[in-house]
Amino acid sequence: MRSMTKVSPAAALCLLAIALPAGAQQWPAKPLRLVVPFAPGGGADFMARLVSGPLSSALGQSVVVENRVGAAGIIGYEHAAKSPPDGYTLVILSTSYAILPSLHRLAYDPVKDIQPVSLLSRGPYIVAVHPSLPVKNVRDLVALAKAKPDEVTYASSGNGGNVHLATALFSSMAGVRMLHVPFKGTGPGIAATIGGQTSLVFGSMSSTLPLMRAGRLRGLAVTGAQRNPAAPELPTVIESGVPGYDTFDWQGLAVPAGTPRPIVDRLNAEVARMLQDKAIADRLLADGVVPSPTTPEAFAAFIARDIDTVRRTVAQAGVKLD
Repeated sequence: MRSMTKVSPAAALCLLAIALPAGAQQWPAKPLRLVVPFAPGGGADFMARLVSGPLSSALGQSVVVENRVGAAGIIGYEHAAKSPPDGYTLVILSTSYAILPSLHRLAYDPVKDIQPVSLLSRGPYIVAVHPSLPVKNVRDLVALAKAKPDEVTYASSGNGGNVHLATALFSSMAGVRMLHVPFKGTGPGIAATIGGQTSLVFGSMSSTLPLMRAGRLRGLAVTGAQRNPAAPELPTVIESGVPGYDTFDWQGLAVPAGTPRPIVDRLNAEVARMLQDKAIADRLLADGVVPSPTTPEAFAAFIARDIDTVRRTVAQAGVKLD
């Protein structure tokens, strides 16, 4: 039997320090940048500002939110992917990150050039219809769309956007044909459905739930695999007769590929701790967003699957940018 030599905690720290790159040993020694590829006020910006404070406190350095806007998020993502992998550049990834490779030629590799840290949150859409539409649930909607191909219209935030692809995937899996009406943004798309110009919209929980409660829209289901705690009365689309349908908006944290693993692990641990904080979790859950920390490996696998799902949806629906 081999004897095992015990190593003191102090000695273990010394060995770890020897194994780490010099830059990682003192990390963080200066403020960090948290890149948001979208304008202030959106979901990615909200998440960045929610996590930047707790991360600053945990790391002992300021985490400064930096909005790098343009080209549907490509400018910000590319900037982050090409930044030095020294632990001082972080980036918020969102649903759009998985969509872009199917619709654009990118100057970065969305899998190889980014090191995922953790998924942060997931929030389903509400399948919402104008109250005059003669449907009470998703089964009714599918029956109506099958009876009247291309007469049921759905609004989206733009051609090739999150809502467009989520609804196109639903149409494909439900075996129906509905007419896509793109708008310049989520707000106008929801407004069109409220006004009766379109039959339905897949809206975020935070924007759609108040309208549903006020009777201005009729909620039929949520698009995630589980019911949402903010609206537990709404069944899932899966429960409503479309097996396997599970789609949602998501946000996550990443760093440039090549960032030392001890830094990635430290960030991952701080994110997990932060999302377990009751005040932060309650704030997200109130908007129908579920805190969803993961390991770096699980988040990397999640991104790869989402990119593949989008590619199949784009091909099946024949989605092309205008």
